[in-house]
Amino acid sequence: MVKIRAFKGWRPPRNLVEKVASRPYDVLNSEEARQEAANNEYSLYRIIKPEIDFPPGTDEHEPKVYTKAKENFDLFRKKGWLVQDNKAMYYIYAQTMNNRTQYGLVVCASVEDYMNGLIKKHELTRRDKEEDRMKHVRVNNANIEPVFLAYPAQEALDKLVAGHIRKEPVYRFTAPDGFGHQFWLIDDDESIGTITRCFEQIPALYIADGHHRTAAAALVGNEKKEQNPHHNGQEEYNFFLAVCFPDNQLQIIDYNRVVKDLNGHDKQSFLAALEEDFIVESKGSQIYKPSRLHNFGLYIDREWYSLTAKPGRYDDEDPLGVLDVNISSRLILDRILGIKDLRSDKRIDFVGGIRGLKELERRVDSGEMALALALYPVSMKQLIDIADSGNIMPPKTTWFEPKLRSGLVIHTLDD
Repeated sequence: MVKIRAFKGWRPPRNLVEKVASRPYDVLNSEEARQEAANNEYSLYRIIKPEIDFPPGTDEHEPKVYTKAKENFDLFRKKGWLVQDNKAMYYIYAQTMNNRTQYGLVVCASVEDYMNGLIKKHELTRRDKEEDRMKHVRVNNANIEPVFLAYPAQEALDKLVAGHIRKEPVYRFTAPDGFGHQFWLIDDDESIGTITRCFEQIPALYIADGHHRTAAAALVGNEKKEQNPHHNGQEEYNFFLAVCFPDNQLQIIDYNRVVKDLNGHDKQSFLAALEEDFIVESKGSQIYKPSRLHNFGLYIDREWYSLTAKPGRYDDEDPLGVLDVNISSRLILDRILGIKDLRSDKRIDFVGGIRGLKELERRVDSGEMALALALYPVSMKQLIDIADSGNIMPPKTTWFEPKLRSGLVIHTLDD
């Protein structure tokens, strides 16, 4: 039921791929990008974070910064740092973390499918962030970075991918963060046709990571459709760059919370307030990692506690009511700590599980924060149930790792 298309990707030569490839634009700030790209003229940050080519402090949303992105993209192609494949094809992108590898298909997903709800989301997007990425797509006339989609695993696709990865990849490298990346071309017509037909049997795709990039890519494509009096549906702008992974290969890691104060409570009154809705058990100074759904770790005053939600405080039959982020938001952050809006309240911050629970201890022990909450990670089934029901997850619910490396392939909207 979903539509995808093969495309003529722009890719770096093999000897430059490690210098071109970068982390996604939204996982680091301008100064971090400036440091990572230092002495590296090939870095994709010069296209996706072009403010690094201006003096520190330059507003990344200034018109001249977007113009610089296009200048650099044009330069990369002129110098042969990005070269277009001569045939429309699909690609396989493999990521390895902690000896575990997941294999995604790099495709062009359909703008129409996003607009019609066949590419499903589970998070709200902010208009200012959408507009930033829309400007970037418009000025470059390209999807420089892919979005991260999931699809219900399909045996035929698994077999096809398994056959292709027996070949030598065109790229194989380990990024500075220690994660491995491999990349293969699927350029034979039989395999291309099989992949396209297999996706026609898939009822929906799910945005795993990159909601703003997905919205921006689709909205620009839709703009171009409305501006073209001769639109026929086959133009390249009707599709956008995506890496699609089978859902059974993906793993969501925990996304934890730290809070600045106890909202007028001392430690004992705070723990007493928790006992209304949770079984509270002291675990001492050893890090406590939640072991199951509806179990939480609390770190306060150099001591760890296990919090287990009491029956009746959640609804396992409801896509939203089952979520631990929902339980903790209602019963701890809102009821006890007075935090009503996770998006705007400055008393709360969020820590991706990739940083480990020691980071929670550090933030609290430093005096910066008063407490930390460690959550059991959301499952892919929960994410899909939320998206299928048309609901939206609370902010900062899912953290996918490893992140897609940008710059392995780029999709232009005029080919």
